[in-house]
Amino acid sequence: MFGLRKTLGSLFKSNQPDEAWFLALEEALIQSDVGLPTTEALLTALRRAAKLQKVAALGELQALLIQLVAERLKTLEPGTNPLLHPLTTTPPEVWLIVGVNGAGKTTTIGKLCHQFQKQGKSILLAAGDTFRAAARQQLQEWGLRNHVEVIAQDGADAAAVAHDAIQAAISRQCDILLIDTAGRLSTQDHLMAELKKIKRVIGKILPGAPHHTLLILDGNTGQNGLSQVNAFHAALSLTDLIITKLDGTAKGGVICALAQLLQGPVKPQILALGKGEGLGDLIAFNAEAYATELLN
Repeated sequence: MFGLRKTLGSLFKSNQPDEAWFLALEEALIQSDVGLPTTEALLTALRRAAKLQKVAALGELQALLIQLVAERLKTLEPGTNPLLHPLTTTPPEVWLIVGVNGAGKTTTIGKLCHQFQKQGKSILLAAGDTFRAAARQQLQEWGLRNHVEVIAQDGADAAAVAHDAIQAAISRQCDILLIDTAGRLSTQDHLMAELKKIKRVIGKILPGAPHHTLLILDGNTGQNGLSQVNAFHAALSLTDLIITKLDGTAKGGVICALAQLLQGPVKPQILALGKGEGLGDLIAFNAEAYATELLN
């Protein structure tokens, strides 16, 4: 999955774990975008645990490091994943999908449709990206592929589209409403303000909604993804994250850095990892499986 798998794998099949070996491991983790603070914390914990448990063999050190990474990531793993168990509220369950340009929001919405439909749920889509006609067309194409209706308007703002989509979801008794939004940089204050407006409008029409405010994060952004999560979370109180494009990146370690960044009691959970373009290429996040794949 990750570009540095070979490097990390060879480290655990090389010489004895002397100081040079630990330095090489540190470099490999930093290159995979685990981040310097997280890497240092992990290696300190690894040295301490290895000393206490009298671990010297490379295979045992590898197992220890996988355990340490998994323990950190458990804080981001949902207890009950809403992708596998949706509808914890009276329908419609409203999902507001946000992120920067090119992160894979619309493609992920298509995958979410597929995931929910497999569970027998009825879906409605809202084309809240009113800036680009191509975005509406792309969402409508996903709607056709999934046999799902798309609420779209020409010339309306995103809040108006969200308003009409919620009314439609209620009248048609849909289980889940997925609202797409235009991609925007977290530094564009006027566009972030628009997202806040959309969220306020949703809450006024349907109290308690949106039930999920989901940030789509491109795994290729590496450490830059941390500032995106910070900004979107500060503006919208994110509930969930999906990390995309992890099928061909060496930056997958950024999830470890996210665990260190998101320390508060109210923080978004990682629901899934995107590992391809297919409808079925959205894998529910599991901390232990991720740590094993990153370091094996």
